Amino acid sequence: MNNYVIDAYAWIEYFNGTKSGERVKQIVENPRFKIYTNVLTVAELTSSYYKNNLSFEEEKKTLQILSQIYPIDFAFAEEAGKLHAETKKKRKHISLADIFVLLTAQRLGAQLVTGDEDFRGLKEVFMIK
Repeated sequence: MNNYVIDAYAWIEYFNGTKSGERVKQIVENPRFKIYTNVLTVAELTSSYYKNNLSFEEEKKTLQILSQIYPIDFAFAEEAGKLHAETKKKRKHISLADIFVLLTAQRLGAQLVTGDEDFRGLKEVFMIK
């Protein structure tokens, strides 16, 4: 079984039904794949929807049906902080939220599904655009 971690960028493309979102759909709706979403991604999505005065209710239900929410704990947060500090040396624009998603993929031996250019070229990443 293949594991995938879906980031906020990819979920937004999926929910908006874009061409890139079609690539996400082929992954998240495939029953042979195990889909994960980091809990911090839920916060990013909620913020994006509310910032744009959009309801997140239907998308939230879909996200919970199609993916398993990956929790974070103290050790994960500490490891993410170290990885962020190290990664920022080479990728100046990568955010801490991005690192939480990347670390989730690393821990699960999963592919990170995204269109975020900050991830381009990393071995764990499946670019949707």
